[in-house]
Amino acid sequence: MDTLIEASQSTLSGVARVLVHAGRLTVHAAEELARGAKEHHTGFVAAVLGAGAITPQELAHTLSSALAIPLLDLAAVDPQKLPRNVIDAKLAAQYRVVVLGRRGNRLFIAGSDPTDQEAVERIKFATQLTPEWVIVEHDKLVKLVDATTASTSEALESLVSDEFEFDVTEEEPQATDPADGAGDVEDAPVVRFLQKMLVDAINARASDLHFEPYEYNYRVRFRIDGELREITQPPMAIKEKLASRIKVISRLDIAERRIPQDGRMKLKFGSKAIDFRVSTLPTLFGEKIVIRILDPSSAKLGIEALGYERIEKDRLMGAIKRPYGMVLVTGPTGSGKTVSLYTCLNILNQPGVNIATVEDPAEINLPGVNQVNVNDKAGLSFSVALKAFLRQDPDIIMVGEIRDIETADIAIKAAQTGHMVLSTLHTNDAPTTLTRLMNMGVAPFNIASSVILITAQRLARRLCENCKLPADYPREGLLKAGFTDSDLDDNWKPFRAVGCPSCNNGYRGRVGIYQVMPITEEISRIILSSGNAMDIAAQALREGVRDLRQSGLSKVRAGITTLEEVISVTNE
Repeated sequence: MDTLIEASQSTLSGVARVLVHAGRLTVHAAEELARGAKEHHTGFVAAVLGAGAITPQELAHTLSSALAIPLLDLAAVDPQKLPRNVIDAKLAAQYRVVVLGRRGNRLFIAGSDPTDQEAVERIKFATQLTPEWVIVEHDKLVKLVDATTASTSEALESLVSDEFEFDVTEEEPQATDPADGAGDVEDAPVVRFLQKMLVDAINARASDLHFEPYEYNYRVRFRIDGELREITQPPMAIKEKLASRIKVISRLDIAERRIPQDGRMKLKFGSKAIDFRVSTLPTLFGEKIVIRILDPSSAKLGIEALGYERIEKDRLMGAIKRPYGMVLVTGPTGSGKTVSLYTCLNILNQPGVNIATVEDPAEINLPGVNQVNVNDKAGLSFSVALKAFLRQDPDIIMVGEIRDIETADIAIKAAQTGHMVLSTLHTNDAPTTLTRLMNMGVAPFNIASSVILITAQRLARRLCENCKLPADYPREGLLKAGFTDSDLDDNWKPFRAVGCPSCNNGYRGRVGIYQVMPITEEISRIILSSGNAMDIAAQALREGVRDLRQSGLSKVRAGITTLEEVISVTNE
């Protein structure tokens, strides 16, 4: 009894107290082993076994009897049938545990030290499950954990090559909490895997990378030419490390996993630097991360490269070079509005011009342009930034998006008082943009006196020039799609997608489809009389403005894209 009291009052670990109480160790011997374990930065179990004070089999049986915890012989377990990637491999190696299975919210863990509360809490936090111990012999456990950790590293190493030069230009902050995975972010295979994914995405001309955790698998997808394609399924064990690495170089809080975060990072790729916009989202099984590639060179391609026809280009160039007024670019998310706006800004960006933009967030850095990011938490909204711009002597103002009546009113007043204003709206086509502004509460007179041109746009996949072949469509199908009898002459032939090693299922890149509608006197009269979108669309058609379908069909006729693609992106 005295020995038990002495052991309980000491600073011995749970395993040490059990062994002292069972008569396997004296208090003095246990304390000496504990001091040795602390000096050599190892666990008490490893220390007592290394000293030969007890065998692994004796230790397992003693703990099982004393703590009433089931005992399992790992020799009878098939390693290939054990659940994979339930917990992080590094966590499993650190605490010497193996996952045996899961039932409901209980996670059955095999380990040699069931008194390790730190391991229980870390595993519980990482899996959101309740760990239940099964005792196993330490020597067999170490072999199984080492083999599992090695196989995970080998699986990840097989996905990457050895030649990378990744340079993050921003200073990388360090984690403040040692328990939040700060030590994982420098894991070499994970770092190199992320580098490979970014470089591969750039080479594949992807616009976005998706890192998606699920219950039993983890996948990476690229959005190439508007379509998501699965690229690989790395081991689930890397999902926390990968998220931490991305968040560190994006200057995000790696300890915060409960709310979405947004950040940026930069990669020096060859002779140019490419920005990436990072968005995290907590899901049921971990953080989904989407990285958008922001290539500054896309703003310098020129109007022709974006797919504007000559008449459309002339209308747009004539509008943005006027001294004042409002030009609106409309379309759904992912339709290329930002690139169109930045292309216009790049044309207007001259030494004698003061340009200010407010965006949420600024996607492309343009030297010579004063760019402001919206910060709602700090009270910096679109409307607040616009009011400040008007006191900054601007010539040209770009508003990332008109979302409310206050922003719309300030932007329109700026357009009426000698400023060129560029902005975007989420509407289906150009005529409905005007009725959308009226529905927001903007007075028809203000719309008619400020808006000078509206561009609606979509992005269609461009046919691969190496493998496209002529297609045979029935005449009835072409007429139904929107072609006229006069269009169906023998001077052109539609093409179809085939597919080759240099393209994506017959497509390579994308081309814009545009409806460029100037606000003429007749359209202004319709606005002032509170006419609807159908009245405006009919007048625009009479004035030679093609709708999106007609614009897309001209791309089919030119052999740039397919009829199926145009129908897909213009089928309102």
